[in-house]
Amino acid sequence: MTRTLILLRHGKSAYPDDVDDHDRPLSPRGRREAGLAGRWIRATAPPIDKVLCSTAVRTRKTLTEAGIEAPVDYRDSLYLADPATLLEEIHSVPKDVRTLLVVGHEPTLSTTVLNLVTDHSTDEAQQVTEKFPTSSVAVLAVRGRWDELEPGRAELTDFHIPR
Repeated sequence: MTRTLILLRHGKSAYPDDVDDHDRPLSPRGRREAGLAGRWIRATAPPIDKVLCSTAVRTRKTLTEAGIEAPVDYRDSLYLADPATLLEEIHSVPKDVRTLLVVGHEPTLSTTVLNLVTDHSTDEAQQVTEKFPTSSVAVLAVRGRWDELEPGRAELTDFHIPR
């Protein structure tokens, strides 16, 4: 069985004075581009069965602006996660989930994509290597169950930068 893994980087954040990194909100540009990312996901990806989202304010607001309606697990572990932690969280997803959306941060998302994909020569993989901008979306086809996902077991099928 092939599953779909969608990785969405949070929208551009604002930098208000005296606000902790975890609590930074989205900027107006971030809200707009998160909405564009959500429209693109809804138009091109299979229906999302489950969302894993960092607890940071900017990731939560990105998910809201994206307008994705699916059950959401907010996970503290995704804030400042390394790729191994992100993969552990993906491993915990129930096997009946066919399409998973993860809303997170850089550099974890790009590193995870590049670790999981088999072919780094594609245009999409080259784009991810160069930059994974705010509100960007990587779509991967995953072979097997979520708990079996490991490096080299996915194909990067699309990479979109909403502008």
